[in-house]
Amino acid sequence: MSDCCSTQCETNHGPAKLDCPACDNKSLKVSHKTMLQHIQSPWQHSLSDRQFYFCNSPACDVVYFSDDGVSFDKSDIRVKIGVKEEDNDALICFCFGVNKTQAATDKQIKEFVMRQTKQALCACETANPSGRCCLKDFAKFKQP
Repeated sequence: MSDCCSTQCETNHGPAKLDCPACDNKSLKVSHKTMLQHIQSPWQHSLSDRQFYFCNSPACDVVYFSDDGVSFDKSDIRVKIGVKEEDNDALICFCFGVNKTQAATDKQIKEFVMRQTKQALCACETANPSGRCCLKDFAKFKQP
């Protein structure tokens, strides 16, 4: 029996960055583990033999795309992704459920998220659809 939590379940093929086929945005690799947490009905898709990338362009409907032409749009994702949506209720911190409005109006939230991140109490690599830390996204919102 294999340990599905090990890195052996991940594919490491493909470049670290690839241009989104819909908008040409330079997009970074994302793990299968991350994708499984965010796409609707992941059991209905063949993901394991493909390398996927996360497009963070706000103007693009594509969220994930593979190096061989498979893609998932915003409508295929379980939650609204803050960097992809204009909606103020869209999340920017998925570990702690912080939306754009909260990030812009409550300075304590960013401080809380920073403390939790420093203590490794976040789960950005799976909770955030990009697979990366959200702290850089807080800078986009003016705080009191």
